[in-house]
Amino acid sequence: MVKQTIQIFARVKPTKKASAVYSVEDDEQGGCSLEFLVPRDLADGFVNNKKENYRFRFQKVFDQGAQQDDIFEHIAKPVADSVLAGYNGTIFAYGQTGSGKTFTITGGPERYSDRGIVPRTLSYLYHNFSMDTSKVYTTHISYLEIYNECGYDLLDPRHEVTRLEDLPKVTIMEDPDQNIHLKNLSIQKVANEEQALNLLFLGDTNRMIDETPMNIASTRSHCIFTVHVTSREPDSSTVCRSKLHLVDLAGSERVGKTGVGGQLLTEAKYINLSLHYLEQVIIALSEKNRSHIPYRNSMMTSVLRDSLGGNCMTTMIATVSVERRNLDESISTCRFAQRVALIKNEALLNEELDTGLLIVKLKREIQALREELAMVTGEQRADQLTDDEIHKLDEQLQLFLKDPEPDATLDLGADMRKIRHCFQLLKVMVTERRSSQGGRDQHPSPPPLGDQEDLDRPMPEELRRLRELLQQRDKEISILVTMLKKEKRRVQDVSAQLAVLSNGELLSQSSLRSSGVELADRSGGSPSLSQSRGSLSSDSTPPEPVHRWRGVEMSLGRQEAFEIFRRDHEDSVTYEDNKTLLKQRTAEAKALGKKLNVARSKVNELKGQLEQRRMRRVAHGVADSTADLAEADPVEEQLRQQIEEEKKSFKATFSRLKGLKTEIEHLQLLLKRGKLKLLKDFEVWWSEEASRLQEQGSEDSAAGQRSGLTRQQDVPGAQSSGPFMRNFKPHLPSASRESENRSNLDSRTSSQSSELRALGSSIPLTGDEQVDADILGFYRARQTLMQKLGIAHK
Repeated sequence: MVKQTIQIFARVKPTKKASAVYSVEDDEQGGCSLEFLVPRDLADGFVNNKKENYRFRFQKVFDQGAQQDDIFEHIAKPVADSVLAGYNGTIFAYGQTGSGKTFTITGGPERYSDRGIVPRTLSYLYHNFSMDTSKVYTTHISYLEIYNECGYDLLDPRHEVTRLEDLPKVTIMEDPDQNIHLKNLSIQKVANEEQALNLLFLGDTNRMIDETPMNIASTRSHCIFTVHVTSREPDSSTVCRSKLHLVDLAGSERVGKTGVGGQLLTEAKYINLSLHYLEQVIIALSEKNRSHIPYRNSMMTSVLRDSLGGNCMTTMIATVSVERRNLDESISTCRFAQRVALIKNEALLNEELDTGLLIVKLKREIQALREELAMVTGEQRADQLTDDEIHKLDEQLQLFLKDPEPDATLDLGADMRKIRHCFQLLKVMVTERRSSQGGRDQHPSPPPLGDQEDLDRPMPEELRRLRELLQQRDKEISILVTMLKKEKRRVQDVSAQLAVLSNGELLSQSSLRSSGVELADRSGGSPSLSQSRGSLSSDSTPPEPVHRWRGVEMSLGRQEAFEIFRRDHEDSVTYEDNKTLLKQRTAEAKALGKKLNVARSKVNELKGQLEQRRMRRVAHGVADSTADLAEADPVEEQLRQQIEEEKKSFKATFSRLKGLKTEIEHLQLLLKRGKLKLLKDFEVWWSEEASRLQEQGSEDSAAGQRSGLTRQQDVPGAQSSGPFMRNFKPHLPSASRESENRSNLDSRTSSQSSELRALGSSIPLTGDEQVDADILGFYRARQTLMQKLGIAHK
């Protein structure tokens, strides 16, 4: 049992401007302190007793320049080590909205170095699984979302096609031992790191995210990512079960400050209410004489019951913002952390006996004993006596009882089944005789059983000899088992080394192919935008146009608008950088694969030379009896050294290739997220522009009727391309418009009208000279493009 308080850490969110309202200092006792300076407001009057300095102590404070790997090394890695040792662990982030909780737990989608605690912990766990060959590990993953005090399974594949209200809700079940069980929450078995990251990406895609005045992408729910780890040694019935909770809490927000309404207001109420219940639990746990802890007030506190004052090693990350407008919330977060630090948890090693494995082991032992007994006696014995054996025993017992000789014996052999059966028959006979005589014994009764047992009991000298013989056999068996385990481990190590040396190329290529990266030579190309879940590696096939988005076919004008929208999107630079970095890592992986092939060929060649050298020496020793074969050969020693150097180079290259595989998989996930975000943003923008154009068209029609002017002409494809006409204004030349004067308005209007008649469709004009010129320029360019593509007008 390990008793310790909840570990608390603080992280300061970076700000654009330097802030002098806080300071970070290292304490002499090994911790850190975070101090806030709140200047007095003159509006409160001259008599102002408000506190100016607020000082809080943490295990460590990460300032604005802290990187994600520093967070993992100091916070998540010790908890992951305790989970590998068999203890439960929990890491949760707490703070106001927009203070960096999701970035700390999950990470950022732009750069590989921005990976958060969850993906780094998964990589660390599976790396340790592969390095520890003394145990067999099994992992399962679940992802729970608590939205408006209702639980949902983020790994449910029906999230994308079903409304949230129609999904089955996760409910809490409690057994008599007060253990929590979650109904309708799936637990997925995961075999490797790639599958675990895919589940993480699926859950993050299904989360409830919305824009608020305090945060552009605010998570509107609490999320708990749980990793269940099971480990056991081979041929052992003891199983170690542990779990790791990685919790991203929704941020607290003041409704009066944000000014939200509608659905956002409802979400804020539920978020603040659940955080209030969490604070009540923390306060109750920090009080020594408190008998009742209100875990059942909310679903979040019920699920995290073990993490708060139970069987778990818990760590809290307090995320704070040091901007002046957020100082009150940051101080409140630090006060909450100080109360959390008072809670003591008692972590237990979660070892238990696997009854299934124990039953199988005992059955094998019984079968082995039966086979050994059959080898000694020379006959196979069943559990029960047959009818013929029972009949023979009855006759043999009757003959024994009728024999008048006092020295007569009943020979049953070393078979306990026959002995038990005969004793049962004797007991029945004695009981019947006593009942028939009315309790009086007219005939001498057989000797007591105790006397017979004393006769059959061996002498003390024989017992001592048998005990010594048994102890000697136990020692011999222990020595043989130890030698067998050492020999088996040595053989496994040699086999693993040979497998690595002989199959290095196949391992590297299969690892890369599993992540979608091929080592074959390919020329440049760009991935298709419509394949949002496809491979992002380089391919020689040219990119396909975007034809469908969630089953809706795009028209040609919509495709043109999407290309321009993608080019001007705010994340286009990051997307292209990630794609370029992915190509670089793919090329580097290809080069490392070739290097592995060369190293393996070199090792095989050196082995062949060494074998030939040995055969020559043996042949020379046979021919020349005076030659000393025990003398060291410098050529052989040199070949061995070269082989060892090549092996070291091979292992280093293979380790680098494995690291590249992980980085390539993460870059692929980043590109997938970027694609999905781009397509969703375009869909929203397209709908907004379509509705805006429709409203503008109705206003223009009303204005035309009042003025008596006709503003409708024919242009092909107006309906399909209209929603993004306004957004083309920044991309069209404006020098010609500046040189125009107002005197040419009538002539330009007449020429525009004739052009519109020639195009053959009607569109609403705005009446503004510059805007109408832009619209006509766009349609002329579009018509030229359609003619080049050979598309006929309809």
